[in-house]
Amino acid sequence: MTDFVSTWNKDSFLTYPVGPLGLIAMPGTEEMGIKVNSWLKKWQDHTEESMPGDMSTTPGAERQDFLIDVTCPRFGNGEAKGMIKESIRGYDMYILCDPGAYNVEYEMFGRRVPMSPDEHFANLKRIIAAMGGKAKRVTVIMPMLYEGRQHRRSARESLDCAMALQELENMGVSNIITFDAHDPRVQNAIPTTGFESIMPSYQIFKALLKKDKTLRIDKEHMMIVSPDEGAIDRNIFYASVLGLDMGLFYKRRDYTRIVNGRNPIVAHEYLGDSVEGKDVFVADDMLSSGESIIDLAKELKKRKANRIFAGCTFALFTNGIDAFEEAYRNGFIDRVISTNLTYRKPELAETEWFIEADMSKYISFIIATLNHDRSLSKLLNPYDRIHALLKRYNNEQMAAGMRLI
Repeated sequence: MTDFVSTWNKDSFLTYPVGPLGLIAMPGTEEMGIKVNSWLKKWQDHTEESMPGDMSTTPGAERQDFLIDVTCPRFGNGEAKGMIKESIRGYDMYILCDPGAYNVEYEMFGRRVPMSPDEHFANLKRIIAAMGGKAKRVTVIMPMLYEGRQHRRSARESLDCAMALQELENMGVSNIITFDAHDPRVQNAIPTTGFESIMPSYQIFKALLKKDKTLRIDKEHMMIVSPDEGAIDRNIFYASVLGLDMGLFYKRRDYTRIVNGRNPIVAHEYLGDSVEGKDVFVADDMLSSGESIIDLAKELKKRKANRIFAGCTFALFTNGIDAFEEAYRNGFIDRVISTNLTYRKPELAETEWFIEADMSKYISFIIATLNHDRSLSKLLNPYDRIHALLKRYNNEQMAAGMRLI
């Protein structure tokens, strides 16, 4: 609670909510929904001085929690419908949806079938349709943007992400909140609807510093390296806020072939200062199969880099974690830091090299702020928070006698 209060205590929070707050956790987001609801309940009991507005005088404040009970039952042939089990008339609704939750299954023709991103998105639309326009406002929180990697057209291709956003807009969704969109320019498809692509930079770096107390974050001992040209912006941010040098890999691909839906990488070429003897932090939006990051780590090791830390918003591990276990044992990868914004393989929790950044508190900040129609500017810019975090970390090292300044 203290970091929220100290960051926003200069403002007056004597504002009223847009409407009673309602939270829907779609299948696959139940764990996140419970955590977010828990944070919101804690804040409900606080005074105006420590909260973004007074929830106690709001209709619906007598609720024991903010979670709204919904379900999407299936018929035997796989068809479904959305059902809301309580009134949401006049509510300010927030819907958590994870298109990547392939752990969710349903029964079809007597067989258990895992839900694909398409089916998660269809369920989201069913629940919005079930509201029947009775909610005062609807905000969709979709951390991993549905079809986010199909954000532009090459030759004769569909523009799936743009079409999905327009569908939500046409259904009356007022705001769409996502995290680290593959290309945030896709919001141009819905120019009159609220769209925020939020970077979890602070939470990822905080999780790393909490786990590893031996980092020396200065130009002599650490570098930022972008894995490709598409990840330059997020790595430039880390390099700027931490005061570190940055290098860049670019991928040479074989555009004459398509393997597993993409052009295979022929080689990684490096541009930048020497990484010899330095720890390297690599940031990207998504770790899919993980082949690219392992190849990059091997290239960095060839250049005599010290430890390799990979930070990503979504850790999918579509081919399993065996390759990373081997890379860790062989000294190529030291840590992988990711969020709980999408489904993670349970075995990750048992590994020595995986660090998880919990995003539930941050999401609840966003919901509480939007519910009171406050600006998100301070939440979206983590520059000051990262600086304060780095200062505390350096002070801890000084107290432990690990470094001299």
